[in-house]
Amino acid sequence: MSTRYRTFERSRLIVKPLAERRSDLDLSHLLALGDAPLLFEHPDLDAVAVRLQQAKANGAARILMMGGHLIRAGVSRYIIDLMRRGLIDHVAMNGAGLIHDYELALTGGTTESVARYITTGEFGLWRETGELNDIIRQAAENGQGLGEHAGESFAQFPYRETSVVHAAWKYRVPVTVHVGIGYDILHEHPNCDGAAVGQASYTDFLIFASTVERLEGGVLLSFGSAVMAPEVYLKALAMARNVAHQEGSDLSHFTTAVFDLIPIEGDFRRELTKTDPGYYFRPHKTILVRTVADGGESYYFCGDHRATFPALWRMLHE
Repeated sequence: MSTRYRTFERSRLIVKPLAERRSDLDLSHLLALGDAPLLFEHPDLDAVAVRLQQAKANGAARILMMGGHLIRAGVSRYIIDLMRRGLIDHVAMNGAGLIHDYELALTGGTTESVARYITTGEFGLWRETGELNDIIRQAAENGQGLGEHAGESFAQFPYRETSVVHAAWKYRVPVTVHVGIGYDILHEHPNCDGAAVGQASYTDFLIFASTVERLEGGVLLSFGSAVMAPEVYLKALAMARNVAHQEGSDLSHFTTAVFDLIPIEGDFRRELTKTDPGYYFRPHKTILVRTVADGGESYYFCGDHRATFPALWRMLHE
């Protein structure tokens, strides 16, 4: 049976090569380790650094959840270094994060202007970027997670040393990609296979949920993800706690930290009322309040990712 409604015929699209696109970011935007032009200081950063070190020593989970902007902030080398040192043992990102990482590893450039290309109908429709759909299809055929097969595939790319996804595969750190259908430019392309995207990304969700089972005594960091991180984490935590309760084990003593650009007025460890617009900022109520209410602790840091992530790295380095 097929849909009764008319669907968009993708064969009508013109897909152009990336050589014809102007990318707004290139490799010169990536910060070298220790080279942070924006400074950030906060008295709670030391506590988060200590918790990460303790979690590593105890074998508990050290999870980094991130939006695509963290890649665009140019801190990939910092993320890679923390994976190499074992201070991050799981990276969870949205589809945009994968696309930016892929384009940088493949071509040395990423990020297009929506304002420039949406008026001409060219936004997102670039041939080489669309080839990531073929990697996703292969991941599904292999029974692999989307992030796992992407990291392995990026090994052939000329700028692979800048890739968080490839470094995760190299260091045997799970990188999971949590995709919302229709969110990403990949879904515009004629070669996008929705079933493959769903299968590979759902495998990643189950990999993520398995890591969350080790969160007792661990740390979960969320950088710049207003929807994906709190929602995916919430469901995975519910699954992990369901099993933990059956086994008589605990999953309530861990640390969460949110790094974002939205100021939170007052006590960020308290939930706002529904009449306050800030109530609908999910990282606040989900990651900082509700899920740590039974023995965990939480921290909030408001600042530019280009400053906050290097600041955390500097604490851990020192």
